Amino acid sequence: MKLRARHPRGRRGFAWIALVLSLALVAAACGDDDGGDGTTAAPGGTTGAPAAAIDGPIWVLLPDSATSDRWENDDRRFFEEAFTAAGLTAGDDFTIVNAEGDSATQLNQAEQAINDGASVVLFVEIDSGSGAAVIDTLRSADVKVINYDRLTIEGPGADLYVSFDNVQVGRTMAEIMGPAIDALGGVPRVVMLNGGPEDNNATLFRQGYNETVEAKVAAGEWELVADQAVPGWDNQQALTIAEQILVAADNDVDAIFAANDGLGNSAAVAVENAGLGTIPISGQDATAVGMQNLLLGKQNMSVYKPIKAEAFVAAAAALALASGQSLDSVTSEFGFAVSTINNGTNDIPFFALTPIGVTADNIFETVIADGFRTVAEICTDDVIANATETDALAEVCG
Repeated sequence: MKLRARHPRGRRGFAWIALVLSLALVAAACGDDDGGDGTTAAPGGTTGAPAAAIDGPIWVLLPDSATSDRWENDDRRFFEEAFTAAGLTAGDDFTIVNAEGDSATQLNQAEQAINDGASVVLFVEIDSGSGAAVIDTLRSADVKVINYDRLTIEGPGADLYVSFDNVQVGRTMAEIMGPAIDALGGVPRVVMLNGGPEDNNATLFRQGYNETVEAKVAAGEWELVADQAVPGWDNQQALTIAEQILVAADNDVDAIFAANDGLGNSAAVAVENAGLGTIPISGQDATAVGMQNLLLGKQNMSVYKPIKAEAFVAAAAALALASGQSLDSVTSEFGFAVSTINNGTNDIPFFALTPIGVTADNIFETVIADGFRTVAEICTDDVIANATETDALAEVCG
């Protein structure tokens, strides 16, 4: 293993991160020490403590670039921003890699992190089986592990989990989709197009919106046509599955709960190809395509998860662990509420952020106001020419 000198960096940029993070989380609900429903940063930043040394570089292992464009377009840049602001140097103090959906590659990247003398690894697992292997490999080398966005539900678990309240993500979908479906009249026929079964988050998202679906179906107000997962969150496979569902139902489908914007776009394409016009369809991640689909009327809503806040929380926690501090130091510096979540074996410390529902009517006040999406990437010529949500188009695109 390559030996590294301790880095005289660590907390030098904590005050700057705290300031940005407090702005990034203004829309998130405040949590509590009992694991309430969100995490936020306290205004005012830090105490201005001197820089602490880190024991070795920090590595970030991203899962892919195909299932959602967030990993490369958003998470990578926000981690780079947070670590650079803290005085760390890319390639020396921190490294960000992407496994492109290959679990063997991700395990190899974990081994590379060990050989680089890593003190902390943040990673987004590809599936819980391979995620447990990554954690075991890192733990055997005394490397601290942070589950980022996805919780590993096999094995003893990571040292920390940073994510959103993922059941609330699904509930947020239902809170917006429910009234739109009820407004259709009669007994609307509903589909649940769920994320990959290998991803625990997909299970939690479904749990959230299924609470409403199950209650409505039990009351005889809705009819459930299909409840199907899309392995690997594969958007092309989602299109095939959606088309098969429509054919089997003789195109008698009134709404689709799609677990993210990629699946939502696939569902919208299938619905359009079937000649059904537009129906309520959900999504998640507030991608550029998802925001365009809101203006085009092809998607009813998306869930915005302030990824900048998520990445900055994880970066701050990584810096604390890399400099030998406890997670309590992050709590005291930023005013975070630390809850716990059980991964099936152990209770894992959990920083839980709160998701935000986005519709055509609040794109400007949410994702654009936060700088998460830009007018230029949403307001393409095609969107402007074909938008059905004209009032929202005028507000977003001017």
